[in-house]
Amino acid sequence: MSVIGKRKNTVNKRRKGKLAFVLPWLRRFGMSIVVLIGLLWVGSWFFLSEADTRTADWIGQKTLNITADMGFVVDDILVEGRMNTDPNVLHALINVKKGDPLFSFDPTEAKALVERVDWVKRARVERRLPDTIYINIEERAPLALWQKNKKLSLLDSEGEVITAEGLSLFKDLIVITGEGAPAQAPSLIGDLKAESALFERAKSAAWIGERRWDVTLSSGVVVRLPEQDVGLALRRLAFAQEEDKLLDKDLKSIDLREQDRIVVRTRPGAVQEYKAGLKTGNNI
Repeated sequence: MSVIGKRKNTVNKRRKGKLAFVLPWLRRFGMSIVVLIGLLWVGSWFFLSEADTRTADWIGQKTLNITADMGFVVDDILVEGRMNTDPNVLHALINVKKGDPLFSFDPTEAKALVERVDWVKRARVERRLPDTIYINIEERAPLALWQKNKKLSLLDSEGEVITAEGLSLFKDLIVITGEGAPAQAPSLIGDLKAESALFERAKSAAWIGERRWDVTLSSGVVVRLPEQDVGLALRRLAFAQEEDKLLDKDLKSIDLREQDRIVVRTRPGAVQEYKAGLKTGNNI
């Protein structure tokens, strides 16, 4: 036998040896590999063709239909806490009507939409089995009107703008002016409310020099407040009203910026009457 023939026999023996090792393994696991490859291919097609989305949508719709047949449909929409929020806006946002499957309504999404309404501070939205959608609204509390560039806006209890629409309902609120006034308004109005006799008379307030307030009363009297201890200054004025009916006199302005006295200016023609009434001239 030639050398070449020997080499061929050796190679053939090696190939047969490898096949003898591989073939049993292929017989045992080959089908599993084919199935696995098939599953991978089907899965890839399933996701790439968006068949998964269509299938999920189909299952979801079937589930909604089943629950609706069981009686879980919208029969009532209950809203609590609404005073100024437009009900038509709310209805449009929740986008649901009687007879809709209850479980087609997403409370989380609806809550996010409702809380974007100007008047809404926070909201709670729930599905209440078997047939009710419940919405509880905490509205922002109107505090004052803010006038800037001859335009009015409504402020809430934190000095933030609520809206510039439909302000006729709030015409009796105090009107504030001045750069930076909204941020300072809650503190001022809190101090005024502590003295009800003064709060009822206050019509407007101007933030002067970004440091203090001038409050104009319904009588036209201007009350000049100090930079500090506003509550104490207003208490002094309220006491003067209780004792001497100071606010009922014909005055032009009342200056509370000095801690030890109240300085007043009278209108022309009323000086003598004022002096006679208080017996202390223009200073108290």
